[in-house]
Amino acid sequence: MQNLPIKLYRAAQVRELDRIAIQEHRIPGFELMSRAGAEVFQCLKKHWPDARSIAVFCGSGNNAGDGYIIAELALAAGFDVCVYAVSEPEKLNGDALTAYRKYSKINGIVIPFQAGQMVNADVLVDALLGTGLDRPVTGLYAEAIQTINAHASPVIAVDIPSGLNADTGNVMGHAVKADGTVTFIGLKQGLFTGQAAKYCGEIGYTDLAVPDDVFTNVKATAERVVKVRLPRRDRCAHKGSCGHVLIVGGELGYSGAAKMAGEAALRVGAGLVSIATRTEHAGLMNLNRPELMCHGVETTAQLAALLAKADVVVVGPGLGRSDWAKALFKTAISASKPMVIDADGLNLLAETPATKTDWILTPHPGEAARLLNRSVADIQQDRFASALAIQANYRGIAILKGAGTVIASEQRLAVCNTGNPGMASGGMGDVLSGVIAGLLGQGLTLSDAAQQGVYNHGLAADLAAAKGGERGLLASDLMPYLRQLVN
Repeated sequence: MQNLPIKLYRAAQVRELDRIAIQEHRIPGFELMSRAGAEVFQCLKKHWPDARSIAVFCGSGNNAGDGYIIAELALAAGFDVCVYAVSEPEKLNGDALTAYRKYSKINGIVIPFQAGQMVNADVLVDALLGTGLDRPVTGLYAEAIQTINAHASPVIAVDIPSGLNADTGNVMGHAVKADGTVTFIGLKQGLFTGQAAKYCGEIGYTDLAVPDDVFTNVKATAERVVKVRLPRRDRCAHKGSCGHVLIVGGELGYSGAAKMAGEAALRVGAGLVSIATRTEHAGLMNLNRPELMCHGVETTAQLAALLAKADVVVVGPGLGRSDWAKALFKTAISASKPMVIDADGLNLLAETPATKTDWILTPHPGEAARLLNRSVADIQQDRFASALAIQANYRGIAILKGAGTVIASEQRLAVCNTGNPGMASGGMGDVLSGVIAGLLGQGLTLSDAAQQGVYNHGLAADLAAAKGGERGLLASDLMPYLRQLVN
């Protein structure tokens, strides 16, 4: 992924940016369309330099206009070009019609698309549907998308893969699976979460050389999380100044979750880590990680003593839902400490809702569904809205995990794209909780700890996968990379 802007927009906002550029800054719409087509063509040549033939699939809107510009440039450059028109070109409007007629004047080939069409090209260009899609794709458009996806050649999408919702990242019935997407003027938030990772390929961006003033009066709805360097550690630092994290969890048979959370907190720099767990585990949990201080806790009074010494609390890894777990959960969330709630802590919270301004909730979609009393499908339908709803209901910060993790606070909405499918294994969430708590203990704000915790956790998994592959990646494989990243 290239060096992309941080700000993200909804489709309606990007249309407003277009309007401002055209009406207030007097940039002709056709000029913007021409710039867009040229950028996609340059990207196509860069990524597939041996390509000599292209097939451009065009629809009925301005996205099609971009496609005809690309076709014209490719034909002028000596490519074999064929446009497959899903909509009759002469019925196009405005700038898109102008683009089609320019292509026609140089004897460009246009074939009406038909179901079952045989396509022969080195690269396919998706210029079917743009960001205004508001209903499921059906009919001939769906057939064209299926034809593109069935083809062996690489695909480049214009602005957004056709059929992908620009606001949510979800597929509207059918969507093009692109190898690359070039998007314009404003980054669409839907390119970075939901199902987008499976459809966008590598994302490229161009502002089409519009003036910076165009962006002044349109406030972004979200932002991408980027890495922020942690401050250099004070030369006089000691363990007491680097945060004391308490992990509450580890029901019988689930000691590993609490242990991994504790080690992750240490690996990102926490000064001390204590674990409140079942007595049966306390003497064994730190055998190969002696830096962890493990305490057998069977009563709320014992937990209260540990809470008094802690700076940050993590509640949930391996906690279970027994009476023991419920008693510890209730005592822990009553403490006036910043905390991270994960796993069974979230399930218990769903059963007995509460609010705190200084906690971070880290649900995966299933836990989010329980927190909001919805289905997982509802949660995934709009991950941005779901994260905001959790934050509104429970306060603090909500992290909705998954491909394109969404982080919602009262002031900010962010999305993070580090991480990979190898993280679909047990224990990854426990490590994330420990990472966030360790950063909180070192003085990061709730928002920064959440965002940088998610970012570094995902990047550690990327580094680990780069070395050994995604399949078989274990949560504990992240530990050495976490240490590397925070330094």
